[in-house]
Amino acid sequence: MQRTLVLLKPDCVQRRLMGKIISRFEEKGLKIAAMKMIRVSPELSREHYAEHVEKPFYPSLESFITSAPVVAMAIDGLEVIQVVRDILGATSGLKADAGTIRGDYSSSRQMNLVHASDSEASATRELNLYFSPDELCDYEEIGVNFLRAADE
Repeated sequence: MQRTLVLLKPDCVQRRLMGKIISRFEEKGLKIAAMKMIRVSPELSREHYAEHVEKPFYPSLESFITSAPVVAMAIDGLEVIQVVRDILGATSGLKADAGTIRGDYSSSRQMNLVHASDSEASATRELNLYFSPDELCDYEEIGVNFLRAADE
């Protein structure tokens, strides 16, 4: 099992697509271990996007991510990091396949609705930015036997 961070970005919140996006993860059989709506501060933005702070596009990225609330989620599942990224589609909504979240709802590279961690190291770092250990809920799903075999 893996855990990853997913952020429903300001455009997702403002466009009232949160429920549709969350349902995609639930319908896939992924488990939401934590979820909260927050405002990303400039400081949190700089920590989260540390590798981009010196890049020319960073000021517009910070302006965007701090412009409205985001919904932060910790999501659990088998190979969840890649599974979530596949559900999202390519970073640019213009290049994302139909049937993916970005392919269905986005036509922008920056306003692409959702952020997801791209590796186990990123997931660990990013989850620690958004959630304290006591906010993460480990629980047994009663229907898990109908989602995957016991030996998976």
